[in-house]
Amino acid sequence: MTSRPARRVPLLFTEESRAGDTHVNLSAVRHDGEHLWVAGDETATVERLTARVEDGAVVRYDRQVTVRLGELVDLPAGPDEEADVEGIARAGDHLWAIGSHSLKRKRVRAHDDDRKARRRLARVVREENRFVLVRLPVDPATGLPAREVRRGERTLTAAVLAGDDALTAVLADDDLLGPFLGIPSKDNGVDVEGVAVHETHGELRLYVGFRGPVLRGWAVLVEVRPRTHPHDPHRLRLGRLEDGARYRLHLLDLGGLGIRDLCPDGDDLLVLAGPSMSLSGPVRVHRWTGAARTDAADVVRAGELPVELELPHGDGVDHPEGIALAPADGPGGRRQLLVVLDSPAPGRHVPGGMLADVHDLPGR
Repeated sequence: MTSRPARRVPLLFTEESRAGDTHVNLSAVRHDGEHLWVAGDETATVERLTARVEDGAVVRYDRQVTVRLGELVDLPAGPDEEADVEGIARAGDHLWAIGSHSLKRKRVRAHDDDRKARRRLARVVREENRFVLVRLPVDPATGLPAREVRRGERTLTAAVLAGDDALTAVLADDDLLGPFLGIPSKDNGVDVEGVAVHETHGELRLYVGFRGPVLRGWAVLVEVRPRTHPHDPHRLRLGRLEDGARYRLHLLDLGGLGIRDLCPDGDDLLVLAGPSMSLSGPVRVHRWTGAARTDAADVVRAGELPVELELPHGDGVDHPEGIALAPADGPGGRRQLLVVLDSPAPGRHVPGGMLADVHDLPGR
């Protein structure tokens, strides 16, 4: 049964962000104490909003601060080209952001004649800023990322995984994912749309969720260990796992859906699942129990991925794109999930921004 939101909460943006359509292209979200990190997929920025609380409940998020990735790390196509940020994670001292790692096929426009439509569909574009994973240290004094942050005897640095070290470069020889690297995202090609970080006892595990490809109904998740590059503190490279490999590939039976976002919940991962192609639904939230444990399975069957929520969606509008655990301020302190949506329906627009959904999570 489709879940109805327990409530909706406004996300309010600056005039500049609204002019750039960030508020109608939300693709990622993560809670961080009183703050909410969000990103749109048409910029090279992440945005921090701050909660307004009345009578113990969050009534809106506003006071937006824009963080320009290109001011903190060296983006391969320069600071102004979009990075298509599709996932945000927050763990320990760092904020993480990941691009879609996808190729893009040109859209057919309503006024294109047949010849032009075919010509546009034949054009595939690679935008280098999409192929990045960014790690940003958060300054505890400001709550904002910085290029460098001193923590005791350590200096934490902003760094980027890109170029020859990029995730797709490492996956190029993979027998499952490699053949899809040359296919545009909306054609069931490689399309990253979620990231989650689990950090315990100094060990960091980073999980990358793929909207596509979906392989005969199986969704793909890749587990990696990003490390600071030994020759440049502002670059990353992938460290070795226990078996010496630089990544571990997990296959999830999500009933033919791809991964649209990931959200850590203790040792579990909440997986937002939706269509890999340009379709509106169905959209579900699954729970992968024990995903962060060392013995996590390479093949995860449907029975190990129970559905937590069936999310509502529109037809061509209201596409759930990002999930984050919300403060437990529901009735009786009930745990809740905040959902941001791309292509919002007209009724979701409010002065200055957009409404996000808050759903009650099932009791555990």
